Amino acid sequence: MLTAFIQAFRTPDLRKKLLFTLGIIVLYRIGTHVPIPGVDYKAVQECISQADGNQGLFGLVNLFSGGALLQITIFALGILPYITASIILQLLTVVIPRLEALKKEGQAGTAKITQYTRYLTVALAILQGTGLVATARSGALFSGCTAASSIVPDRSVFTTVVMVMTMTAGTALVMWLGELITDRGIGNGMSILMFISIAATFPSALWAIKKQGTLGGGWIEFGTVILVGLVMVGLVVFVEQAQRRIPVQYAKRMIGRRAYGGSSTYIPLKVNQAGVIPVIFASSLLYIPALVAQFAGGSPGWKTWIEQNLTKGDHPIYITAYFLLIVFFAFFYVSISFNPDEVADNMKQYGGFVPGIRAGRPTAQYLSYVLTRITWPGSLYLGLIALVPTIALIGFGATNNFPFGGTSILIIVGVGLETVRQIESQLQQRHYEGFLR
Repeated sequence: MLTAFIQAFRTPDLRKKLLFTLGIIVLYRIGTHVPIPGVDYKAVQECISQADGNQGLFGLVNLFSGGALLQITIFALGILPYITASIILQLLTVVIPRLEALKKEGQAGTAKITQYTRYLTVALAILQGTGLVATARSGALFSGCTAASSIVPDRSVFTTVVMVMTMTAGTALVMWLGELITDRGIGNGMSILMFISIAATFPSALWAIKKQGTLGGGWIEFGTVILVGLVMVGLVVFVEQAQRRIPVQYAKRMIGRRAYGGSSTYIPLKVNQAGVIPVIFASSLLYIPALVAQFAGGSPGWKTWIEQNLTKGDHPIYITAYFLLIVFFAFFYVSISFNPDEVADNMKQYGGFVPGIRAGRPTAQYLSYVLTRITWPGSLYLGLIALVPTIALIGFGATNNFPFGGTSILIIVGVGLETVRQIESQLQQRHYEGFLR
C-alpha cells in the first residue's frame, strides 16, 4: 500500500489528484469546527466535556459527521443525509418501475437518479436539521448536562430558520465536495469523506480510554484496545475479500465467417454481499423507539420499558434485537440488490451457462441457493462485528469511547481497500512494459 502511494506521488497526474483530494479533506475538516449562528459555543463545549464520550442516541450520526453533530457546526449533519437518500433511492428502484427503467438506461438514467438523490438529500437535511435544533433547544442533546438548556439562548423563529438553513447548506456543500473528489480526485468522494469523518474520532477516543484506564496508568487498556483493533481489521479484510466464484462458460457463436465467444469467466459472490448497510438499518430502527420515548411526556409504562431495555447497549434484549435485525436486513438487502432471475436471463441471452446447470430457471435457482448459503455466514459475521463495542463496554466497565466499532471498521477497511485498488489501477495504466524493450 505504501509503495502504491509513493509511486502515485511520483506521477504528476496522480500527484495532482491526490493533492486535490487532500485539499478538499482539509476544507471539510475545517467546516466541522465552525459553529452555526445562534449557538452558545461555550455551553456546547462544557456539555461535551461532561458527556465524556457517552453520545447516547446520537452516536451514529455523530460518527458519520466526524464529531461535528454534538458541536452543532455547519457540517453537523455530515454525509448521513446523502447516505440515507442513496439507500432510499436504491430501495425505491425495486418498487417503482419508473426508477427501475431509469437504472437500465445507462449513463443518462444514472444521472437522473443522482439528481433525485440530491433533491432528497436536501429535503432530509431540512428535516434532520429541524430535529437537531429542536433537540438542542429542549436540552435533550446532552442528557444530564447543566448547561444543555442554554445551548440555544435565542428561541425566536428567525434564529431557528437560520440555524436549519445553515446546516442544510452545509450538507449541500459536503455533497458538492464529495462529488468534486469523485470527478477530479482519487476514489469515491462520499466514501472518502465518510472515511475521514470516522477516522477523525479515533485519536480522542483512544486517548479517553487511556485516561479512564486503571492498569499501568491506562497504558495496558490502551494497548489492549489497539491490539483488538488490529485483529478486527485483519478479520474484516479477510472476510471482505472472500468471495464464492461461480464459473460461467460462454458458447462459441458463428457470425458470418467468424467465431465469437467461447470464453470462461466467473460471477463473484462476496460473503458480505450487503456491506455495512444492514448495520446502519438496524441501528437506525433501534433508535426510533428510544427517540420517541425521549420526547414523550409523562412516565407511561411503555416509555419505562423502552428506556430500560432498548436504550442500554449492554442489555440482553437490546443485544438480541440488534443482532437479529442485522441478520434480517442482510438477507433483505441482498435479495433486492442481487436478482438471480435477471442474472440468469442475461447469461442465457448472451449464450452463457454454469457448467452442469441448465440455462434459464435452473441457473436462477442455483444462484439463489448459493447466495442464501453464503449470506448466512456473512450476516452472522456482520452481527458479531457490530456487537464488538457492546462486548467492549461490558469488558472495560464504564468505557464508552471504544473506537473500533463494527460500523467504523467496516467502512474504513472497505473505503481503504477500494481507494488503494483505484490508485493501483491508475498506476498500471501509466506504467507498463511495452512489447519491445
